[in-house]
Amino acid sequence: MDFIDTDLRNSKFEEVSLTGAQLHIVDMTNAQFRAVDLTGAVMRSVDLVNVDISGQVENLTINGVDVAPLIEAELDKRYPLRPKMRPTDPAGFCEAWDIVERLWGQTVDHARSLQPEQLHESVNGEWSFIETLRHLVFATDAWIRRGILGDPSPWDPLDLPWDEMPDTPGVPRDRAARPSLDEALELRRGRMATVRQFIDGLTDASLETDTEPVDAPGWPRPRSYPVRQCLLIILNEEWVHRLFAERDLDIVESVKGQPESV
Repeated sequence: MDFIDTDLRNSKFEEVSLTGAQLHIVDMTNAQFRAVDLTGAVMRSVDLVNVDISGQVENLTINGVDVAPLIEAELDKRYPLRPKMRPTDPAGFCEAWDIVERLWGQTVDHARSLQPEQLHESVNGEWSFIETLRHLVFATDAWIRRGILGDPSPWDPLDLPWDEMPDTPGVPRDRAARPSLDEALELRRGRMATVRQFIDGLTDASLETDTEPVDAPGWPRPRSYPVRQCLLIILNEEWVHRLFAERDLDIVESVKGQPESV
C-alpha cells in the first residue's frame, strides 16, 4: 500500500508493522514513538533537532560516528555507580545488590514524603511510582523466581508486565489496581529478599550455569537462559526504573494541585 501526497496528520498507528517501509519527504514534526523497533533503520538527509530519545542504543552511527559508546561513557560519568551494575563475579553481584537496596531505600523515603494519592500519578504517560514497584515485582518473578528458580507460575495478582507484552494465560495485568505504598512495598520486600538470598549463595560455578527451561506459558519464554544474563537483566531493571521513579517523583512534587495525568 502506497501513501503518496497524503495528509496523515494526527494518525495513530498501534501494533502496525512498517518493516521495509520507505519514507521519503515525510514530515514527522512532533511525532511520538513508544516501544518502536528501529533495528536496521537507515536515515539520510534527516533533520534531527530538539529530539528526545531514550531506550536501548547500540551501533547507532550519526554522521559517521558510532555514538553508542559515547552515550554509555557519559552515563557512567553522570552516575559513578552505574558501572557497578555490570558485575563479572559473585562478589561484584553482591556489591551491586547492596547498591540497589541502598538506593531504593532512599527513593522509598522520597516517595513517603509525598501524599499517598501522588504515588498513583502518571507523568507523561509513564508508570506511577506504585506501578513501577509492581513492575519490578513482575521482573523479579519472571527472571529470578521463574527463570532461575524454576517456578512456572510465580505471579502475584499485583504483578505488572510491561505494557506491550502480549496477554499471556496466567500472567496478571491489572492496570486498575491501586494498592497502597505499604502493600506494594510488602510484596516488593519479599521479592528483593529472594534476590538477596540467591546472590548471597552465588559461586563462580553457579554464575556460569544455564537455567532449566520452564515448560509453562509465561515470561521469559520457556527455554534455557544463562544465570548471568538473568541477574544482569534484574540489575538493569532496578537501576533504570529507580532513575525514572526519581525523575517522576520530582515532577509530581513540583506540580502539586495538577490533575492526575501530569
